Amino acid sequence: MSSLWRLVVTVPERAVPAVVAAFETVCEAVSFLRLDETCSTWSVEGILRDPTRRAVLDTALALAASVSGIDAPEVKTGEVEAEGWLARTREAFPPQPIGRRLLIRGTHDATATLPGRIALTIDAGLAFGSGEHATTRGCLIALEGLRRCFPVADIGAGSGVLALAAAALWRVPAVGVELDPWAARVAAENARMNRLHRLVDLVPGDAWRARAIRRRAPYALVFANIFARPLCAMARTTARNLRRSGRAVLSGFHPAQARLVEVAHRRAGMVLERRLVVNDWATLVLRKC
Repeated sequence: MSSLWRLVVTVPERAVPAVVAAFETVCEAVSFLRLDETCSTWSVEGILRDPTRRAVLDTALALAASVSGIDAPEVKTGEVEAEGWLARTREAFPPQPIGRRLLIRGTHDATATLPGRIALTIDAGLAFGSGEHATTRGCLIALEGLRRCFPVADIGAGSGVLALAAAALWRVPAVGVELDPWAARVAAENARMNRLHRLVDLVPGDAWRARAIRRRAPYALVFANIFARPLCAMARTTARNLRRSGRAVLSGFHPAQARLVEVAHRRAGMVLERRLVVNDWATLVLRKC
């Protein structure tokens, strides 16, 4: 196939999770980008290989709009060369040294190494637009600053890279849940690809409601790299599922929203230990009192 289709919509922040999930039902890769300083307007983009699947996307977008309380977004469409897009994907996801000890690489660079670093191979299709996002980098840098502990949970695991990094660095058990079943399957394959599947359980599930998460609680460390509003909404649940002195590494929001996230968790009995900003995205490390 010589061409792919690039599909773009513009939506308010509250609709981003549902719209991204809709794109992921049919697209080869999905990315999202803030369009203004208030974080109120976002662009969501997907790459579609099979144009006959467009009707499936339209149905999924209509449902996402209804759930989010917005009008169905207008989809802007453009054709791109497949070879050019693949080349840009590889260029956009080169091997990335993060912190002092980690190297994140795509499947197209699975033999890349750097002395003294633990290499994790992440499926490049999923990583495009998300796997090497600044929020992921912030969480990984925060992880390196913590002492070894377990068990570890990753809420909204995506590619599974955070749970995999904890297991690779510390050789400890971890569990991650991802709402989208397809993404959860890819995450599980990433665990197998990195030979961490005996330590890391990556499964489909709805955050703290997932059985795989509930049965292992309480946790010494929790990752949640999602959005500010859902993080605030589940702050008390996060605190209940942490051990005393357990830590939560939270990201997926901009510095202007960090205060909201901090206050919600402080009210739940947690204190801020560290705040990082990477490329205009914030990461917070909080400890349960």
